[in-house]
Amino acid sequence: MSEPITICLAGTPQGKGRARAFVRGGRVGHYTPQKTRSYESLIFGAAIDAMGSRAPFDEAVSFTLRAIYPIPASWSERKRQKALVGEIKPTKKPDLDNVVKAWNDALNGVVYRDDCQIVYTVSEKRYGPQPLVVCTVRPIEEAAR
Repeated sequence: MSEPITICLAGTPQGKGRARAFVRGGRVGHYTPQKTRSYESLIFGAAIDAMGSRAPFDEAVSFTLRAIYPIPASWSERKRQKALVGEIKPTKKPDLDNVVKAWNDALNGVVYRDDCQIVYTVSEKRYGPQPLVVCTVRPIEEAAR
């Protein structure tokens, strides 16, 4: 069985933006917002670095993502400590499912052949001393499913 791969990306987690539509010459077109393309490009680069010369997984995989948000500077020290130990959760934008979607799409073709291979997922939003996203993709043995 292949070893799992873990990818870390420093910075505030970002969600996948909704595709935009436009009309040009009587035809409707769609595009992904620039902010989303830029973030997915950062994820893609971090994934390439983490994978090295490994080939993408070709089997079913589990996907674990932890999105760590910065603690607001305006909070009191007591409130900051509660956030660090997980007593206060980040119930703010972006939505966790949008962060996961950005990561799923950016890892296509690099870590796994296609995100349809993800059969198990765990995700979490929390506060931490430094904002970052940590994602682990682990192959699942056929016998274990």
